[in-house]
Amino acid sequence: MYPGPLLEEPEAFASRLHLPQSYCLAAVCDGRLIAYLLAHGWPSKNPPALDAVLSPARQSEVLYIHDLAVAPFGRGLRLGQRLLQRAFELAVRDKLTDAELIAVEGAAPYWRRLGFIEPEVPDSLRRKVTAYGKGARWMARALPLCGSPWSGERTLPGSSGSD
Repeated sequence: MYPGPLLEEPEAFASRLHLPQSYCLAAVCDGRLIAYLLAHGWPSKNPPALDAVLSPARQSEVLYIHDLAVAPFGRGLRLGQRLLQRAFELAVRDKLTDAELIAVEGAAPYWRRLGFIEPEVPDSLRRKVTAYGKGARWMARALPLCGSPWSGERTLPGSSGSD
């Protein structure tokens, strides 16, 4: 699903599955993987380096969305949105209030439709975002409150909410 520079070693991928606040989910039909979400709790404004094997010792402040992929034959079924909604519910249950991600390969418009905005990128974060490739975008959003509809949005602290 991704170009060579964004492919991670199996150990790095697997390390995300074993974090204490792992929100990794999959959509399977007839034994075939159709879509998956790799998400976990993580410190805010500190995305893991690409291909890093993660340690479970970090304090979680946000839901960090590392990867969302839908197979071509599963597109149009809103599987990505459904996986995200479930991860949001689990993260809110665990008292997380915000989500962060780095959009790659032109995916920023997709994430904008799901309520993510592009806050100003602090200098300390710029190098990490750039490592994810040309056009990579730092994005964030507040998680929907329990019982709120999917499209219900809250503004991030320090944000006008008009992005």
